[in-house]
Amino acid sequence: MSAEFRLGIQSYCFRKFQPLSSLIDCLKQVGLRYVEIWPGHLDYAAGDEVVREGLDALKEAGITIDSYGVVGVGADEAKDRQLFEFCRRAGLRSFSIGGIDDNAIDLVESLCDEYAINVAIHNHGHRHNFGSFDTLEELFGRTSSRIGMCMDTAWALDSGEDPVAGVERFGDRLYGVHLKDFVFPDEGRPQDVIIGTGGLDLPAYLDALDAIGFDGYMSLEYEGNPDDPMDEVMACMKAVKEAAEG
Repeated sequence: MSAEFRLGIQSYCFRKFQPLSSLIDCLKQVGLRYVEIWPGHLDYAAGDEVVREGLDALKEAGITIDSYGVVGVGADEAKDRQLFEFCRRAGLRSFSIGGIDDNAIDLVESLCDEYAINVAIHNHGHRHNFGSFDTLEELFGRTSSRIGMCMDTAWALDSGEDPVAGVERFGDRLYGVHLKDFVFPDEGRPQDVIIGTGGLDLPAYLDALDAIGFDGYMSLEYEGNPDDPMDEVMACMKAVKEAAEG
């Protein structure tokens, strides 16, 4: 396979590197031009001036915001609208959410239609309401295509799911990917590892994405060693590049 994907990174990997200018320095060091912004680096509710300065700083650095999250939606229409306004200003097609309550579906779908932006539910492991692929499939069966999935490959493993099979299963609702890998050495507790060295069959996963023509956001995510994750992030980038070209 020789596939090209728009590889970015979840800025939470650099959560100890703040303010936003420190994140930008990190992205320049690793050579990534796409980022999924964690709200801790740029809060959509921080006010117009802060948001404008943040978006301008990223643009001036040659960095494109590919997604935003993981955030909550549906509890407060005014706050939700503020979130969607931010995502429109950032030029997003979709962003990552933690889940959605049944009583919020109509509101969220209407905002998605109004702003022409989709939401992508992040599956967060076996303890999460939407960690199960069956639960997600049931939801998608009764909602519009405005509500889709951000597949976290490592947390899928935590739920006992097969990320590779999940690509075909959710292809038309797969708007984003958190490319991440786990091992489970300590009483089943997940531990971050370099992508492709844990439970994720990285070449097969990229093949599956290629087969469906995936064009959503792909956010590399390594949450270990938060004080100095550079070496691990670079190793993850190398693994993805080699798997994509292999």
